[in-house]
Amino acid sequence: MGTLLIALAAGLGFIIAYHTYGRWLGSKIFRLSAKAVCPSERLNDGVDYVPTSKSIVFGHHFTSIAGTGPIVGPAIAVMWGWLPALLWVVFGSIFIGAVHDFGAMVVSLRNNGQTVGDIAGRVLNKRVRLLFLLILFMALTVVLAIFGLVIASVFRMYPAAIFPCLIQIPIAIAIGVTLHRKGVGLLVPSLAALGVMYFTVIYGNEGVLGDINSAMAGWPLIAWVGVLLAYSYIASVLPVWTLLQPRDYINSLQLISALALIVLGLVAAAVSQGPAPVAGGEAQALEMVAPIVDFDPAHAPLIFPFLFITIACGAISGFHCLVSSGTSSKQIKNEKDARFVGYGSMLTEGFLATLVILACCAGLGMGAKLSFPKEADKPATVMLPDGKTAEITRKADGTVVLPPEYAGQGMHLTATNTAVVLTGQTAWNTRYQSWKTSKSLGAKVGAFVDGAANFLKSLGLSAGVAVALMGVLVASFAATTLDTACRLQRYVIQELANTIGGGDASKPTTGPWAVLASKHGATIVAVVTAAAMASLNGTPKPWSVDNAGTGGLILWPLFGATNQLLGGLAFMVITFWMWRRKLPVWFMVVPMIFMLILPAWALLYQIFVQAVGSETSWWADKNWLLIFIGLSALALEIWMIIEAIKAWPKAKGVLEENALDQIDTGDLSAESKA
Repeated sequence: MGTLLIALAAGLGFIIAYHTYGRWLGSKIFRLSAKAVCPSERLNDGVDYVPTSKSIVFGHHFTSIAGTGPIVGPAIAVMWGWLPALLWVVFGSIFIGAVHDFGAMVVSLRNNGQTVGDIAGRVLNKRVRLLFLLILFMALTVVLAIFGLVIASVFRMYPAAIFPCLIQIPIAIAIGVTLHRKGVGLLVPSLAALGVMYFTVIYGNEGVLGDINSAMAGWPLIAWVGVLLAYSYIASVLPVWTLLQPRDYINSLQLISALALIVLGLVAAAVSQGPAPVAGGEAQALEMVAPIVDFDPAHAPLIFPFLFITIACGAISGFHCLVSSGTSSKQIKNEKDARFVGYGSMLTEGFLATLVILACCAGLGMGAKLSFPKEADKPATVMLPDGKTAEITRKADGTVVLPPEYAGQGMHLTATNTAVVLTGQTAWNTRYQSWKTSKSLGAKVGAFVDGAANFLKSLGLSAGVAVALMGVLVASFAATTLDTACRLQRYVIQELANTIGGGDASKPTTGPWAVLASKHGATIVAVVTAAAMASLNGTPKPWSVDNAGTGGLILWPLFGATNQLLGGLAFMVITFWMWRRKLPVWFMVVPMIFMLILPAWALLYQIFVQAVGSETSWWADKNWLLIFIGLSALALEIWMIIEAIKAWPKAKGVLEENALDQIDTGDLSAESKA
C-alpha cells in the first residue's frame, strides 16, 4: 500500500503545482494573453508555422520531450536508492524542469518562434549566438545517431513492438489529412486510431505478422538506423499537420492510456496483490524491494553530482528547450495554451518517471525471469537478500535444477524447468548487482518493462500483451523524439547558415550558404551527419555490419552532462530576456546556477578523476575526442557566463535590439489575470 500512496502523493503534488506555481508563472510573471498574436498565426506557412489546438500540441510536445530519457535515467539512478531518485524527479520537475520548458516556450512565442540559440544572440550578444548554435548542432547529432540504435535495440528485445510502431505512420497520415482537409472533429478519429493501435498490440505478433516482426528484429543495426533516418527526413520536411502532429498526438493517447493502465495495475496490485510468479505459485505482495538510500552502490559514481545528470528528462533536460522553442512554439495558436503544453507536459513526464521508479523498485520484485548466458553450462549469478551470491546453471537441454538450499530465497522454477523467476529483494539485487551490470540499455529498459508488466498482469492481462504494451511504449517514445530531433536539427542548421551567410528575416542568405538555409538542404545535412556518426563502431569489437550502427555511443558519455549544461545555458537566456523587461528572476537564477555548476562538475570529474562506468578518467585513457569536446563545452559555458556578468548591470530594463515582443509586459490586462 505504501507504493500506491507514493504514486498518489506524487500525482497529487504535480496537479497542485500546475494549478498554483504554474498558474502564478503564467499570469503574474509571463503574463500570457489570449489577445496576443502567436507566431503560428502571424507567420502561418502551412509547413512549420501551423495554428493547432492545444491538445494536439500537447501530444506532440509531451511525446517529443519524453523519449526514453524518463525511463532509462530513473531506472539506473534507483541504485542510489528510491528516495533520492523520487525527490529529484518530483521537486526537480516542479521547480526546475517545468519552469525551464515553460520559460523557453514563452520566450520563443515572443520571438517569432525562434530557437533559444537564435534568441541568445540578441539578449546576450551576437558572439554567443554562433557558439550556442554549434553546441546545439553537436548535441542533436548525437541524439539522431543514438536514437536509431535505441529503437533498434528495443525492437530486438521486444519484436512484438515492431508492427504496432510501424502501423502508426499510415494511421497518423490518414488522421492528419482528414483533420486538415475535411475539418472533421477530433474525437472519433482519435478513438478509432487508439482502437486500431491497441488491436495491433494484442494481435500484431500473431502468425505471419509475428514472423515478420522476428525477421525485422534481426536486421543489422545500421539497416535500422538507415530506415529510421530516412523516415526522419520525410517527417522533417513534410508539413507538421501531415505526419509529425498526428503521429505524436495519437502516440500521446496511447502512451497516456498506457500510463493510466500502469496506475490501475498499481492499484490492483496494492489491493489484491499481484500475479503469481509461476503457475501454481503464490501471489506476490506489492512492496518496495530496493533500498531507501544507498550512497555507495557497487562501482557507481558519486551520487552528487551524478544523480542529477543520470536523471535528466525525468526532472530537467536541456533538450526540452529545443522542442519548446523549436517546434511547439510554432504551433501554439493561443498564448495561454503555453502553460498547459510547456508546464503541464513536464509534470506529466515527471509522473512517468515516478512510475518508472516504482516499477523498478516494487514491480520488479513481483517477478522477473533470470537471464542466462547464451553459452550452455555457463552459470547465471543471483544475489540473495543477505548479500551472498549463488550460481544457477542451465543445462545443455535447456532445463534448470535449483538446489534445495535455495528454497525460500525468492527463486521459483517454472513448470517446464526451463526458466527461473526471481521475486522480492532477490529479483532487485540480481538486476542491480552493480553499476556495470545495470547501466546497459537492455538492463534499464528491461527493469522497467518487467516491473510495469507485472502491474498490468495484476489487471488480468496476459504476460505477452503486458510486455508488448510496455515495449511499444518505450519504442514509441524513442521514435517521436527521433523525428522531432531531426526537425530541430534542420532549424539549427538553417539558423547557422543564416548566421554565417548574413541572412535574416528581412533578406535571404545568398552564396553557398543558401543551400543550407533551405529546408531540404539543412535536413540532408542533418541526416547525413547523423548517419556518418552512426556508421562508426562504438564498441570494443572489430567493425562489422552488425555493430556499424553503434557510432553514437562514441560521444554518448558526453551527452548527459552537456545536455544538462544546455539546460543551464537556456535558463541564462530566459533570465536575461526577463531581466531586460524588469520581470522577477529570482526563481530562474537559483535553478540556473544549480544547472550550470552540476554538469560542469560532472564533466571535470569524468575528464580528470573517474569516468562513469570506468575505473579511470578520460585523461588517463587518453580519450582525446571526449576530452576536447568536454573542455570545449566548458569553455563555452565559461565564455557565456563572462559575457552574462559583463552585460548584467547594463541589461535591466533595456530591451535588446530588434526586440520582437508582441504584447505589453507592463500592466496586466484583465485577460491575463484570469
